[in-house]
Amino acid sequence: MRPMSFGQGGPQSQWDPWTPQSQQPQSQQSQQPQSQQPWNSGSGDNSPDWAALAEASEARAKRRRLFLIGGGALATVAIAGAVAVAVVSANGSDQASDGPSAQLPSTADIPSATATEPSFAPTSAPPPLNPKDFVSSVKKDKAPLSPDLLFPGTQLTMGETVYKKGPTADTRTCGSAVQGTLPRVLDTNKCTRLIRVTYTKGDTAVTVGVAVFDTEAQATKAKKDADKKSIVRSLSGGGVKSFCTGAVCRSTTNSYGRYAYFTVAGFTNGKDVTEKSTGVFRAGDDLAEFAFRQIRRRGEAQASAAAEG
Repeated sequence: MRPMSFGQGGPQSQWDPWTPQSQQPQSQQSQQPQSQQPWNSGSGDNSPDWAALAEASEARAKRRRLFLIGGGALATVAIAGAVAVAVVSANGSDQASDGPSAQLPSTADIPSATATEPSFAPTSAPPPLNPKDFVSSVKKDKAPLSPDLLFPGTQLTMGETVYKKGPTADTRTCGSAVQGTLPRVLDTNKCTRLIRVTYTKGDTAVTVGVAVFDTEAQATKAKKDADKKSIVRSLSGGGVKSFCTGAVCRSTTNSYGRYAYFTVAGFTNGKDVTEKSTGVFRAGDDLAEFAFRQIRRRGEAQASAAAEG
């Protein structure tokens, strides 16, 4: 019988299933099956080492549980971060709303500030006084009236033009200070007073006549009844030469409140007024505008005094 050689089952050549292959005996590495299944080399029946396999399986299971627990923790952190980002985005802020403001009630639960505001009974201020009312009726128009009050000073400036004030006149017989068809117009509508004043600029002169009535309706009717031949008589004297006594002149008619006002403008040298006499037209318009302003200011002054009283 041939003697057994080392490397075929002796103790020194036994193959250890838990030792890396590189550390196995050289003689056995070439004989190890490629499946490298662990066998119990201490027994002679070549059965698997079930205890070693169980320990290895338990070690792998333990590592798997640790990995799952760690992965779950990371997933939880990631989910919490996503929730925080969602809260930040919803609140439109760069910080998470975990402070006291996050515990405030909603807008619908907060009582309205207007509920505690004091309420006051509605009041209505009296309407402002209309200045025109005070110059539309003799019953309200009580302020003093005279040529110097209506046309104060010694000169008048309209824009860049300066007019020198001339003579003035005041009469209770209205028809005696006008001509053409105007005496009839004033008498028919019951004119009670006529104030006149003349202004000059160079060789141009303008007379303004303000007729006074008891009511606005009478003044308005006088304005309507006047025609191209209804002319206030020019007022000369005091250094102002006679004008518009035989030459062609330009006239205007208007009214405001219980006052009707008229102008007649021409040359003091006797020349006729033509369409090219722009200076005369401008002077007549300036004095008509000034008469209107003075009558309106009269109403404004009386309305202001009544409001203060």
